[in-house]
Amino acid sequence: MAPSSSASPAAGLSRPVAQRKVRPSAEYRRRPRMSVSPPPKKFRSMVEIMKVAKRVELPVEEDEESSSEEEDDYGEVVCEQCGSGERPEELLLCDKCNKGFHMLCLRPIVVRVPIGPWHCPHCSGDQHRIIKSFSQKKIVDFFRIQKESQMVVKCSSAQDIRKRRKRSLVFHKRRRRLSLYVPTEDPHRRLVQMASLASALTALDMEFSDELTYMPGMARKSANSAKFESGGMQVLSKEDTETLEQCRAMYKRGECPPLMVVFDSREGYTVEADGPIKDLTILAEYTGDVDYIRNRQEDDCDSMMTLLLARDPSKSLVICPDKRGNISRFINGINNHSPEGKKKQNLKCVRYSVKGACHVLLVAIRDIAKGERLYYDYNGYEHEYPTHHFV
Repeated sequence: MAPSSSASPAAGLSRPVAQRKVRPSAEYRRRPRMSVSPPPKKFRSMVEIMKVAKRVELPVEEDEESSSEEEDDYGEVVCEQCGSGERPEELLLCDKCNKGFHMLCLRPIVVRVPIGPWHCPHCSGDQHRIIKSFSQKKIVDFFRIQKESQMVVKCSSAQDIRKRRKRSLVFHKRRRRLSLYVPTEDPHRRLVQMASLASALTALDMEFSDELTYMPGMARKSANSAKFESGGMQVLSKEDTETLEQCRAMYKRGECPPLMVVFDSREGYTVEADGPIKDLTILAEYTGDVDYIRNRQEDDCDSMMTLLLARDPSKSLVICPDKRGNISRFINGINNHSPEGKKKQNLKCVRYSVKGACHVLLVAIRDIAKGERLYYDYNGYEHEYPTHHFV
């Protein structure tokens, strides 16, 4: 009797064909498989896409709006002096009133773009600066004058100084020795002269210093050695060193050189001779804080003076009269690009080795009359300072 179709297959019987795994034959496995590439896609050009694309307006952030508005505002800035908006790279914007000024239209002119905030003459009050009056006591305290010498009562006789100068020039005529300055005999006039310097220093928030100063974080005193000078430095003779020391001693007694600091709307603070000055007279030593040049690469102080040009550039030094200084800070430079400017020069800036250290002296190169302004060449050693716009 045949078994029922619904009965389960007995053990050992093979599964139905539909449930079997059929292995391909060896001949089929040896056949190479043919790769079928998809049909090529059709790309539309950007022109076609832009024809049907919808325009989307992105929201503008506040910073972008303000920057675009500022650019539009600055594009309309003109110089308040000449009324021109040309040479925008020379336009300075006051951080207080937002008015523009050409660097060369300002008085005094600005030769370099200032670092940090800048205020125009009106906002900074430069145009209203005047020489303040100082009492005798304030002058004595400001310049730290030796009170026991009674500087305003007794002064070295001008006749005695002329005698010393005459003897020294006769004896060392060929060497052209440096000379002492002759202070003004009138004690009240000397007070006026010193008050003019005190007023100018106070206006710039400076302290008086008649010698080089070495502050923490700057160059040490041991770094100021003339032996580091590239090519050597001329040595101040023994006689001239004595003359320099006498000048320093006279100033400490309140016997200042016959100089007056005045404010000029075109040149700023400047110095005039308040009495006759003879050729080869030592008028001042350039003083201030001594620092390495490498530390002042981004400094916008316009009165830095080269002190030491070392063989190793990292040891080169400058004098920075931005915090401390004396009357040399206010003596202006000539325009050494024009014959008229060169004719103004009546001083020279000379670097000397004094007892092994570098010092900068300002010396008269001709006789100077009373009322004549003092000028020297800012580029006496290096031709890097831009003076072609000086008046």
